[in-house]
Amino acid sequence: MSNAALTDWVLAQLPLYGPWLLGMTTFLSCLALPVPASLMMIASGAFVATGDLSLPAIGGAAFAGAVSGDQAGFWLGRRAGRLLPAPDSRKGKLISAALEQLARKGAVTVFLSRWLFSALGPWVNLAAGASGFRHPRFTLAGVLGEAVWVGAYVGLGIAFGANLQAAADLASNALGLMAAGAMAVALGWWLWRAARQPRRR
Repeated sequence: MSNAALTDWVLAQLPLYGPWLLGMTTFLSCLALPVPASLMMIASGAFVATGDLSLPAIGGAAFAGAVSGDQAGFWLGRRAGRLLPAPDSRKGKLISAALEQLARKGAVTVFLSRWLFSALGPWVNLAAGASGFRHPRFTLAGVLGEAVWVGAYVGLGIAFGANLQAAADLASNALGLMAAGAMAVALGWWLWRAARQPRRR
Protein backbone atom coordinates (compact mmCIF):
# COMPACT_ATOMS: atom_id res chain seq x y z
CA MET A 1 0.00 0.00 0.00
CA SER A 2 1.39 3.41 -0.97
CA ASN A 3 1.80 6.23 1.56
CA ALA A 4 -1.05 8.18 -0.04
CA ALA A 5 -3.37 5.17 0.08
CA LEU A 6 -2.41 4.47 3.68
CA THR A 7 -3.09 8.09 4.62
CA ASP A 8 -6.51 7.98 2.92
CA TRP A 9 -7.36 4.74 4.71
CA VAL A 10 -6.35 6.11 8.11
CA LEU A 11 -8.37 9.30 7.56
CA ALA A 12 -11.40 7.20 6.61
CA GLN A 13 -11.19 5.39 9.96
CA LEU A 14 -11.06 8.62 11.94
CA PRO A 15 -14.84 9.18 12.30
CA LEU A 16 -15.19 5.60 13.54
CA TYR A 17 -12.32 5.31 15.99
CA GLY A 18 -11.59 9.01 16.61
CA PRO A 19 -9.61 9.56 19.81
CA TRP A 20 -8.12 6.07 19.99
CA LEU A 21 -6.79 6.22 16.44
CA LEU A 22 -5.48 9.76 16.85
CA GLY A 23 -3.73 8.94 20.12
CA MET A 24 -2.04 5.93 18.56
CA THR A 25 -0.98 8.00 15.55
CA THR A 26 0.67 10.73 17.61
CA PHE A 27 2.30 8.09 19.79
CA LEU A 28 3.84 6.31 16.80
CA SER A 29 4.93 9.57 15.17
CA CYS A 30 7.06 10.36 18.24
CA LEU A 31 8.88 7.07 17.67
CA ALA A 32 9.87 8.12 14.12
CA LEU A 33 7.29 5.92 12.39
CA PRO A 34 5.92 7.39 9.12
CA VAL A 35 2.34 8.13 10.12
CA PRO A 36 0.39 11.30 9.15
CA ALA A 37 0.01 12.66 12.69
CA SER A 38 -0.24 16.35 11.80
CA LEU A 39 -2.78 15.74 9.04
CA MET A 40 -4.76 13.48 11.39
CA MET A 41 -4.98 16.26 13.97
CA ILE A 42 -6.14 18.73 11.33
CA ALA A 43 -8.77 16.25 10.12
CA SER A 44 -9.86 15.61 13.70
CA GLY A 45 -10.31 19.33 14.21
CA ALA A 46 -12.49 19.43 11.10
CA PHE A 47 -14.67 16.67 12.54
CA VAL A 48 -14.89 18.63 15.79
CA ALA A 49 -16.11 21.64 13.79
CA THR A 50 -18.91 19.55 12.26
CA GLY A 51 -19.88 18.10 15.64
CA ASP A 52 -18.86 14.54 14.76
CA LEU A 53 -16.06 14.36 17.33
CA SER A 54 -15.54 15.86 20.78
CA LEU A 55 -12.81 18.48 21.24
CA PRO A 56 -11.81 17.36 24.77
CA ALA A 57 -11.60 13.74 23.63
CA ILE A 58 -9.60 14.56 20.49
CA GLY A 59 -7.28 17.06 22.17
CA GLY A 60 -6.69 14.80 25.16
CA ALA A 61 -6.00 11.74 23.04
CA ALA A 62 -3.57 13.53 20.71
CA PHE A 63 -1.75 15.11 23.64
CA ALA A 64 -1.58 11.89 25.68
CA GLY A 65 -0.33 9.93 22.68
CA ALA A 66 2.37 12.47 21.89
CA VAL A 67 3.61 12.75 25.47
CA SER A 68 3.60 8.96 25.86
CA GLY A 69 5.56 8.59 22.62
CA ASP A 70 8.12 11.11 23.84
CA GLN A 71 8.55 9.21 27.08
CA ALA A 72 8.86 5.87 25.28
CA GLY A 73 11.54 7.32 22.99
CA PHE A 74 13.41 8.84 25.92
CA TRP A 75 13.51 5.60 27.89
CA LEU A 76 14.38 3.62 24.81
CA GLY A 77 17.40 5.86 24.35
CA ARG A 78 18.29 5.58 28.04
CA ARG A 79 18.04 1.79 28.13
CA ALA A 80 19.33 0.89 24.70
CA GLY A 81 21.74 3.64 23.74
CA ARG A 82 24.12 1.08 22.27
CA LEU A 83 21.45 0.12 19.74
CA LEU A 84 21.19 3.59 18.23
CA PRO A 85 21.92 3.95 14.49
CA ALA A 86 25.53 4.03 13.33
CA PRO A 87 26.97 7.60 13.34
CA ASP A 88 27.65 7.56 9.59
CA SER A 89 24.09 6.53 8.65
CA ARG A 90 21.33 9.02 7.82
CA LYS A 91 19.52 8.31 11.08
CA GLY A 92 22.81 8.37 12.94
CA LYS A 93 23.49 11.87 11.62
CA LEU A 94 20.09 12.98 12.89
CA ILE A 95 20.96 11.56 16.30
CA SER A 96 24.30 13.40 16.23
CA ALA A 97 22.57 16.65 15.31
CA ALA A 98 20.08 16.13 18.13
CA LEU A 99 22.88 15.47 20.63
CA GLU A 100 24.70 18.61 19.52
CA GLN A 101 21.59 20.74 19.90
CA LEU A 102 20.83 19.22 23.31
CA ALA A 103 24.33 20.02 24.49
CA ARG A 104 23.99 23.63 23.34
CA LYS A 105 20.37 24.50 24.06
CA GLY A 106 19.02 21.76 26.35
CA ALA A 107 15.35 22.09 27.17
CA VAL A 108 14.81 24.71 24.44
CA THR A 109 15.77 22.07 21.86
CA VAL A 110 13.28 19.61 23.34
CA PHE A 111 10.52 22.23 23.32
CA LEU A 112 11.09 23.42 19.73
CA SER A 113 11.52 19.91 18.35
CA ARG A 114 7.98 19.04 19.44
CA TRP A 115 6.38 21.43 16.94
CA LEU A 116 8.72 23.86 15.12
CA PHE A 117 11.37 21.31 14.09
CA SER A 118 9.15 18.26 14.52
CA ALA A 119 11.11 16.10 12.06
CA LEU A 120 13.93 16.10 14.61
CA GLY A 121 11.62 15.33 17.55
CA PRO A 122 11.86 11.52 17.70
CA TRP A 123 15.64 11.68 17.41
CA VAL A 124 15.82 14.27 20.18
CA ASN A 125 13.85 11.84 22.36
CA LEU A 126 16.36 9.07 21.75
CA ALA A 127 19.35 11.38 22.07
CA ALA A 128 18.09 12.86 25.33
CA GLY A 129 17.74 9.41 26.86
CA ALA A 130 21.09 8.17 25.57
CA SER A 131 22.97 11.30 26.67
CA GLY A 132 21.74 11.22 30.26
CA PHE A 133 19.66 14.38 29.88
CA ARG A 134 17.67 15.00 33.07
CA HIS A 135 14.25 13.38 32.82
CA PRO A 136 12.25 16.11 34.65
CA ARG A 137 13.63 18.82 32.33
CA PHE A 138 12.90 16.67 29.28
CA THR A 139 9.35 15.97 30.46
CA LEU A 140 8.49 19.60 31.22
CA ALA A 141 9.84 20.89 27.91
CA GLY A 142 8.18 18.03 26.02
CA VAL A 143 4.78 18.55 27.62
CA LEU A 144 4.83 22.28 26.82
CA GLY A 145 5.94 21.65 23.25
CA GLU A 146 3.33 18.96 22.60
CA ALA A 147 0.63 21.29 23.92
CA VAL A 148 1.64 23.80 21.24
CA TRP A 149 1.74 21.12 18.52
CA VAL A 150 -1.65 19.63 19.35
CA GLY A 151 -3.33 22.97 19.93
CA ALA A 152 -2.04 24.45 16.68
CA TYR A 153 -3.00 21.57 14.41
CA VAL A 154 -6.37 20.72 15.94
CA GLY A 155 -7.13 24.44 15.96
CA LEU A 156 -6.33 24.68 12.25
CA GLY A 157 -8.73 21.84 11.54
CA ILE A 158 -11.50 23.57 13.48
CA ALA A 159 -10.84 26.88 11.72
CA PHE A 160 -10.70 25.48 8.18
CA GLY A 161 -13.37 22.80 8.53
CA ALA A 162 -13.48 20.48 5.54
CA ASN A 163 -10.74 22.29 3.61
CA LEU A 164 -7.93 20.02 4.84
CA GLN A 165 -5.55 20.90 2.01
CA ALA A 166 -5.71 24.61 2.80
CA ALA A 167 -5.13 23.92 6.49
CA ALA A 168 -2.18 21.62 5.73
CA ASP A 169 -0.67 24.18 3.34
CA LEU A 170 -1.07 26.95 5.89
CA ALA A 171 0.53 24.84 8.61
CA SER A 172 3.47 23.98 6.36
CA ASN A 173 4.00 27.59 5.29
CA ALA A 174 3.59 28.95 8.81
CA LEU A 175 6.06 26.46 10.28
CA GLY A 176 8.49 27.23 7.49
CA LEU A 177 8.29 30.95 8.23
CA MET A 178 8.66 30.38 11.97
CA ALA A 179 11.66 28.11 11.43
CA ALA A 180 13.29 30.72 9.18
CA GLY A 181 12.54 33.41 11.75
CA ALA A 182 14.00 31.31 14.55
CA MET A 183 17.17 30.73 12.55
CA ALA A 184 17.44 34.46 11.80
CA VAL A 185 17.04 35.32 15.50
CA ALA A 186 19.64 32.70 16.47
CA LEU A 187 22.09 34.02 13.88
CA GLY A 188 21.53 37.60 15.03
CA TRP A 189 22.09 36.60 18.65
CA TRP A 190 25.29 34.75 17.73
CA LEU A 191 26.60 37.75 15.76
CA TRP A 192 25.75 40.09 18.62
CA ARG A 193 27.66 37.90 21.09
CA ALA A 194 30.59 37.61 18.72
CA ALA A 195 30.73 41.39 18.28
CA ARG A 196 30.78 41.94 22.04
CA GLN A 197 33.68 39.59 22.67
CA PRO A 198 37.06 41.32 22.74
CA ARG A 199 39.09 40.71 19.66
CA ARG A 200 42.02 38.38 20.02
CA ARG A 201 45.40 39.75 19.11
